[in-house]
Order: sequence, then C-alpha cells, then structure tokens
Amino acid sequence: MSTILLNTLRFFRQMAEKLAAVPSERPGSALVAGFSLASVAAIWCAVWLDRLWILGLPFGLLILWWALVDFQRIFFVMLACIPISTEMDLPGGFGTDFPSEPLMWLLTLASVIWFIQHWRSLDGRYFRHPITLALFVHLAWMAVSVAASEDFVVSFKFLLAKGWYIIVFYFLAGRVLDGAWAWKHLLWWFFVPLLITVLVILVRHAPSGFSFKTVNFVMGPFYRNHVMYACLLAIFLPFVWYGTWWYRRWSMAWWLLVAGILVFIVGINFAYTRAAYVALVAAIGIRWLVRLRLMKATLTAFVFLIALFVSWLGARGNWLEFAPDYQKTVTHTRFDNLLEATTKLEDISTMERVYRWVAASAMLQEKPILGFGPGNFYFFYKNYTVSSFKTYVSDNPERSGMHNYYLMTAVEQGIPGVAIFIGFCFFVILRGEKVYHQTHDPARRRMLLAALLCFVLIDLLMLMNDFVETDKIGSFFFMCAAMLVNIDLGNSKHSDDTP
Repeated sequence: MSTILLNTLRFFRQMAEKLAAVPSERPGSALVAGFSLASVAAIWCAVWLDRLWILGLPFGLLILWWALVDFQRIFFVMLACIPISTEMDLPGGFGTDFPSEPLMWLLTLASVIWFIQHWRSLDGRYFRHPITLALFVHLAWMAVSVAASEDFVVSFKFLLAKGWYIIVFYFLAGRVLDGAWAWKHLLWWFFVPLLITVLVILVRHAPSGFSFKTVNFVMGPFYRNHVMYACLLAIFLPFVWYGTWWYRRWSMAWWLLVAGILVFIVGINFAYTRAAYVALVAAIGIRWLVRLRLMKATLTAFVFLIALFVSWLGARGNWLEFAPDYQKTVTHTRFDNLLEATTKLEDISTMERVYRWVAASAMLQEKPILGFGPGNFYFFYKNYTVSSFKTYVSDNPERSGMHNYYLMTAVEQGIPGVAIFIGFCFFVILRGEKVYHQTHDPARRRMLLAALLCFVLIDLLMLMNDFVETDKIGSFFFMCAAMLVNIDLGNSKHSDDTP
C-alpha cells in the first residue's frame, strides 16, 4: 500500500512541476495545478496519518468548484442519483441518503455563494411571487415553532434539513428548470435511473412469483419500503406521459418512454400499495377537474367533508368505535387478505396509523398553538397513546412517523402551522389551475399539467404518509411548485411583450 501511495505521489509531483511551467494564459491550467497540488498534500496526509479517506478531499473540492461554475450539471446529476440513493447511518446517530443528499449539501453551499455573487441580476419577480411568499410564511412559522420546541436540537436540525431542501429544490430549481431544454433534462436524467431500479426490482421479485410477502425485501437498497417505491412511480408517471408528446410518434425516444410507462405500471401493480393505486385513478380525475376549472369547488367540498367527519368522531366518543381487535389485527402475507382486512379495520398498517392519530389528537389538545416542535412527534407521542388502539407493531422500533403529514404538522407546529401549510398547498393548486388556462403554448401547458398532477398526487399521498421529508418524494413537491412559478412568470413576460 505504501509503495502505491509513494508512486502516486511521485506522479502528481512530476505533474505539478510540469504544470508550473505552463503559461498562465492556458485556460484551466491553474485549476489543474491546484488540484494536483491538493492531491499531493492529501496523499502525504493520508500516509502520515494513516487515514485513507483524506484521499477523497481533493475530489470533493473539485466537485465543489464544478458546482460553483456549472451547478446545472451537478443539479441534474443529483436528480439522477435520487432513484438509486440508499439510506446510510453516520456517526453520532445521523443518517443520510447517499449519494443524493451529499450532492444536495454541495448544491446548497454553491447556491448560496452563487446567489450572493449574482443577486443584482436575479429576477426579483420569482422572490415576490405569491407562491414564494406563501412558502416564506410557512418557513417563518416553522422557525417560531422551532424556538418554542420541546427539544430544540431536534427541531433545529429539522429546520436545517428543510432549508437545504427548499434552497435546492425550489430556489435553485427555479433557476435551472425553466424552458423546454431543462424540462427534457429533468425527464431523462430522472427517468433512466428510475427505470433501471424498477427493472432490477422486478427481476429480483420474479423468482418468488411476485409474492406480497417478499415485496419489501426486494426494494433494497434503493427504497425504504414498497410504499415509497410505488408512490414515486405514481407521481413521476405524469412527466413520462406528457414527455411522449415532445417526440415524434414511433421514434426511439417515444418508444422508450412508452415502454417506461408500461414498466412503471407493472412495477406499481406488483408493489401492492393501495395508495399508489388510488393515485393512478385520481390522476385521471384531477386532470379533468383542472381542465373544467373545478379544483376550487372540489377542494372546498373536500375540506367540508373532512371537517364533518372530524366533528362526528369527536361527538359522544364515536372515535372509540374504531378501536381494533388486538388478536385479529395482524400482518398479512397475501394481498387479497390485506384488502379484506382493510375493509374490516383489521389491517395492522392502517390500524397502527389510527393508534398514532389518536395520540396525535391528545397532543394537539395540549399544545394547539405552537405544537411540540418540528421533528418531535416520535419522541413524545407514546405518552399520549390509548391502549385500546394498540397493535402488534406499536413498539415502533423503526422510529417511523404518524403516516399523515398534515396531522403531524399540526402536532409539531400547532394549528396555525398546519393551516399555513394547507393554505400553501391549496394556493399552489388553485394558482396552477389558473395558470394552466392562461398558458397557450401546448408544450408549456403539458409540462405545467404534469407538474400540477404530480403536486396534487403528493398532497393526496400525504393523507396516509410522511413523504415530504424524503428526497425521493419531497424533491418533486418543491420542484413542481418552482416549475409552476416559472411558467406563470413566463406567461406574464409573454403578455408584456405582446403589442
């Protein structure tokens, strides 16, 4: 090992000596020389300290430089890494999605530096757009709830994580994802690795006859579980569907996208995820609601029905009727048995959700304004649970959340926090419908509808899941909002330029 390192050192030293004689007007010579010298120093330190990881530092600096001068490419590379990223545990109890999240951190740093350097040339309309302002309000209230958190450290880390998500997937995405060229790059950079993961999972799943019992096992290492996998396929399908319109029918690109659609549908089918099935059907209905300008009436009716149901639950202790039979509420290894158990309220995953929702209602009554603090639900909810709703998996060793993002936001950020977040979601949807009918260019209209469908599907999935804090789903939540803002601003600019 020492011989290899010394030979490598000699190679870099000779390279550095040659580069020192290169005229300074040669483009990139200073960069190459700097990288070579940094590599030499890293090798010396790695040998001296016996820490091989130091060898990677020059490459980290090189990627940082690349991100500063050409963050668009790094952005799309990060998108390509999202489907294939895997969860990794870090020292100190931390965790990350590798390699997507380190690239996200890199882009956050590069974005801050770039925005500081170019703030005079930025389009202020993006930052003054109503959707951006609504997002600022959401962040501001989150900061207030962090300050009043029951566990400040946990909540502060949550706020930091939310910050780099929004910087990268909303503000930087707003800079990158503008125009047909960028939209096509988004499609292909994400589509190809996602398709590869689906094919790998199907091949691994096939020997067991696509059994429901092994569905979670074959997801590794790309996906935490079959739910996240199927939901990601469902929310990305609108982009693939409308992407086929960019290419001549029967062309190679068109065939690849059509084949991808079929593979994604097969993947969703064998993922045995009820939420993804509902999302596929809902996407068809949402498309027509947008085209017929019925989203406002639909959202109003939906809120009214939810309020009516919650009022009924609270009256005369009706919520106690949903308590499960502990002996019958078990894990099922056949999907048809799972569906039957769901209708009888004997499905363990559904009833474990109810167990946590009951605890959440008690927590909300105790801290209705500021909540317990972002990221704190897991650490406090067990003190508020009701034993009659307990299931076999209530010990929660995987430290999962509430499986309802809206209710979890209410518990962690109070009623004002969830009202602001729901208001943000509704505003994006209604603004998206309005912009859709103001957009006359067919290509821009299709891309807007794809982004809007993706955003609404994520909103629906949040009724039963906590996906917004994951890179695989949360990235599209903010990117879709950013794309909608860009199309809205593009329409305004086109209207201003029209005589």
